[in-house]
Amino acid sequence: MKNKIISLILNLFLIFIFTLHLNASEQAWNLAHEGNKVIFIRHSLAPGGGDPVGFKIDDCKTQRNLSKKGINQSKKIGKLFKKNKVSIDQVLSSQWCRCKDTAKYAFGEYSEFTALNSTFQSPFDKKEGKQLKDLYNYVRKWDGNGKNLVLITHYSIITAVTNAVPSSGEIVIADKNFKVLGTIQTD
Repeated sequence: MKNKIISLILNLFLIFIFTLHLNASEQAWNLAHEGNKVIFIRHSLAPGGGDPVGFKIDDCKTQRNLSKKGINQSKKIGKLFKKNKVSIDQVLSSQWCRCKDTAKYAFGEYSEFTALNSTFQSPFDKKEGKQLKDLYNYVRKWDGNGKNLVLITHYSIITAVTNAVPSSGEIVIADKNFKVLGTIQTD
């Protein structure tokens, strides 16, 4: 009897957590639907961490890239934006291949924006101050006219401006002051 009660309580707790997660995602999509939000997306799943020594931004073969699961996750992100009728003003991406591929599979069209490049490892970590200044200036001047700005980047950039620590493919919805309004998991 005691085991049945514990099992019932555990199941109710899991249902409660699942319901909270669904409600949080629904609220976040509603915020995005309103427009004029800055929507950060951490690149989809690219197994490993950092990049190999000596990698080149213009040579995807030298970088950590999306896995098959990451490609599917990117496609899912695009479908979620369509399903939730989220208007997009523009999609900007880091120059890293895993970000550009996330943008390509999710949205098709995008532009590269160097301010979104990773600052995780040397020598790119030395550019963080300039990149963040460029990002702040861009967003300050941006006028979405009711649409959203989608920024596909790395956790190092998202964390630096929002204090959020997103997982691969996670969507972080913020206002123009980079205040996090909601997050959406896409795994």
